Amino acid sequence: MAHERDLDLTLFGATGFVGRLVAEHLVRAAPTGLRVGLAGRSRERLEAVRDGLGPSAAAWPLLLADSEDEDSLRALAERSRVVLTTVGPYQRHGVPLASACAAAGTDYADLTGEVLFVRELIERCHETARASGARIVVSCGFDSVPSDLAVHLLHGRARADGAGALGDTTMRVRHARGGVSGGTVDSLRLQQRRVGADPALGRIVADPAALSGGAPIAAGQPDVRRPFLDAETGEWNAPFVMAGYNTRVVRRSDALGGGYGDRFRYREVLPTGRRVGGRIRAAAIAAGMVVGAAVMATPWLGSIVDRVLPAPGDGPSEQRRSSGSFRLETTTRASSGRVYRAVVAAQGDPGYAATAVMLGQAGLSLAVDGDRCTTAGGVLTPAVAMGDVLVERLRAQGFTLAVAPHPRSDR
Repeated sequence: MAHERDLDLTLFGATGFVGRLVAEHLVRAAPTGLRVGLAGRSRERLEAVRDGLGPSAAAWPLLLADSEDEDSLRALAERSRVVLTTVGPYQRHGVPLASACAAAGTDYADLTGEVLFVRELIERCHETARASGARIVVSCGFDSVPSDLAVHLLHGRARADGAGALGDTTMRVRHARGGVSGGTVDSLRLQQRRVGADPALGRIVADPAALSGGAPIAAGQPDVRRPFLDAETGEWNAPFVMAGYNTRVVRRSDALGGGYGDRFRYREVLPTGRRVGGRIRAAAIAAGMVVGAAVMATPWLGSIVDRVLPAPGDGPSEQRRSSGSFRLETTTRASSGRVYRAVVAAQGDPGYAATAVMLGQAGLSLAVDGDRCTTAGGVLTPAVAMGDVLVERLRAQGFTLAVAPHPRSDR
């Protein structure tokens, strides 16, 4: 059916802040002749976005669709080979579109960082997408492309070297400079309030294997919640705010056939330095995360904090977006004892500029290089769906994605 559709790639949410950034990337990066459409609720706003993209986008069709109108989402899915969506919180707005794509055999990619949303997609859409061949790819932005592809690279290098399966694997946030997305804040707030109202949902969110689809995972993988001194680096570490989501995406990649190994264990941390100063910083960050979660779960407190946090649809200036950057280092010890390190880094605010590139390139991977991506349908992760194709595309956009033996291997 896909070759009969009149659009190769459609961006839903094109009038939102991140949606506009993705559209701007697509107009620069999409190959000539790729049939791209822009979708949203308002034709007037869609026309304004298209007009701002320049002559290359002048002929891009505009599609009216609303997350509350399932007929419009069904029509959108049936016209498109690939759909990208920036419309969140996905817990509130995402399931109908993903379901429509799964039923229509349409590839899909989003920016979610929400455990409960992905868990619902797995339960409601995975088998439908497997039957139709639709690749429903979640978390194609800063959550969770860097985490997922780093482990993918480590696994590939260890396998190529004959070093065996992956064991204890840690991602360390060495540098991250950028603003907090209003959409991310809204998503976290909604999940916290749902968990507060229903203890059963809290148990799902807390489960390290929440997104593994019933596949077993190695024991001993609780979330990092307290400061600790890392024996490998001599640094104090704090919890990383998105670790509770990213770790589950990486484990889903393993469960879907990543083959990382029976002893693969994964965590994400934020190093804060050595000695007393590092310990104090780690304790402050951990305490701040506990307080922040409590505030988000409490409506009357949240309304006060909303006055200083960015609202959904808001974002930083172009100058601030371009001045941001990130660098993540992931190390693993293979079963042979050899240690490897993967580095994923990029210039640009991770939550806006870099995320727009990641989602745009995920869409182009599926639309242009789909025959090199997995042919299996289902609710998938970036590493499982696109793997080396997305790695190559991001490198071509100036991202660093590198893997090599770690000097610690020689000790």
